[in-house]
Amino acid sequence: MKNAWFKECSQGRRFLLKISQGECLVEKLQAFAAETGVKTAVILSAVGSVSHVRYRGIKAGAKLPITPPRISVHEVEGPLELLGLEGNIVPNDKGESDCHLHILMAKSSGEVLGGHLFDARVFASCEIVLSEFHGDGIERHKSKTGGISTIYLEDSHE
Repeated sequence: MKNAWFKECSQGRRFLLKISQGECLVEKLQAFAAETGVKTAVILSAVGSVSHVRYRGIKAGAKLPITPPRISVHEVEGPLELLGLEGNIVPNDKGESDCHLHILMAKSSGEVLGGHLFDARVFASCEIVLSEFHGDGIERHKSKTGGISTIYLEDSHE
């Protein structure tokens, strides 16, 4: 297929992960992957609340590659309602679990915020459903054209 790549994967285990109050969400996801031996997974669902959120958005009019001057980093104290967390866990070029996560959260006013998640602390609770998948030749590498880390499929061109 031109300008798109795919790799068939098989299903693995499914998990329900509950993260305690005050814990760093990304750190706990990485620790979960290491402890369970999960190499590749997708987040199916996440609910709860978060605080001390650090995330980014791409500036309007930005060009590729994405570089620090072309992004806006935001920090929100919270607490905020966790409306959703999307993303995946894929090994990086060193074989370590690497989380690529996007967060959707709401202020008490109902204003919704979101973007690429760097980190957040769990406020009251955090419940995540993950599905492991298996496939050879799947890693995360920095894209030369995009400027950010992205999934690399063995035999692909990106």
